[in-house]
Amino acid sequence: MIEDYTIAVKRSRRKTTSIYIERDGSLSVLVPENTPDQEVDAILKANEYKIHKYQAKRELLNENATKREPVNGQSFLYLGRNYYLQYNGEAKEIEFKGRYFYAPEGSRETLNGLFKEFYRKRGHKFIRPRVQKRAEQMGLNIDEISILDLKTRWASCSDKKRKVNFHWKVMMAPASVIDYLIVHELCHFKHKRHNAEFWNEVDKYYADYQKQVTWLKVYGATLEI
Repeated sequence: MIEDYTIAVKRSRRKTTSIYIERDGSLSVLVPENTPDQEVDAILKANEYKIHKYQAKRELLNENATKREPVNGQSFLYLGRNYYLQYNGEAKEIEFKGRYFYAPEGSRETLNGLFKEFYRKRGHKFIRPRVQKRAEQMGLNIDEISILDLKTRWASCSDKKRKVNFHWKVMMAPASVIDYLIVHELCHFKHKRHNAEFWNEVDKYYADYQKQVTWLKVYGATLEI
């Protein structure tokens, strides 16, 4: 039942309606600002089968997600490759050397916080120059690039201030996936909707994008600490 999902209705000065299923399974419905609630309900009802079908596939993929334990030898991802956790009494933060992540001993919550900070810092160094290079190729000026906890999205952008945001978790994905996400967000400065013109623009700057979209659908659930 549609009523079983968390639904966020977002009204704006748009002319069309879009339904997005977020990574956490919640629904975002984007509608023109004067759309009555009854019409929103009708739109959801008309798309109920598609929503359930996608949700079932998402849940199946999530069942295969890697469950990591905070123990020596546990693998953690960085740029698409596995590296191994090793506790070290001299470490003050996550230290990345060779095939290992060296970390101070502590609680699971402390370890998670250290990894989040590691990915965030690495994201600034890795993603920022790639965004700037792509933006220059596309004739765009970007004011701000942030690495955040975006909750339900891998990346987002804002037109009020030329800003692009990336979830720190994308630093666990291969560089090719990150490059696709960069192009995806930058293309939104030219085309707001996910229409044919948008995807043609993405294809122009990243011809292999469909492979990266598939990777995120299949392996996105593994990008967890």
